[in-house]
Amino acid sequence: MSQFFALIWKVKPGTEEQVKEVFRNYDPPDPIVRDEDGNITGQLLGTQVFIKDNTVVRVMEVEGSLPVVSAHLGRQPQIRAVEAKLDPLIETPRDMSTPEGAAKFFIDTAMECLVARRGAD
Repeated sequence: MSQFFALIWKVKPGTEEQVKEVFRNYDPPDPIVRDEDGNITGQLLGTQVFIKDNTVVRVMEVEGSLPVVSAHLGRQPQIRAVEAKLDPLIETPRDMSTPEGAAKFFIDTAMECLVARRGAD
């Protein structure tokens, strides 16, 4: 069963076009999380990023544990490159270089999912 998670943050006013370029031009990461034996333990099923003025919302559909999937994604070179490009554009400084810093960012920017429906649910 999948779950939806969203993060919301602000970028510095005037950087919106740069933010759009970062997201338009990145290579997707490996979405599959595997344990030491190669068994699939989680997966990023989908992601969307929205921007309105200087507010960014990133929605992720995840199968498995969000902390496990997030840690996996945080090790991916594609995600690290995107985060490095975004860091100078984000209004409130963050530290994505450590697991603790990334966890703090996720906790500070996480949105509560009120409903997630597919089709005729």
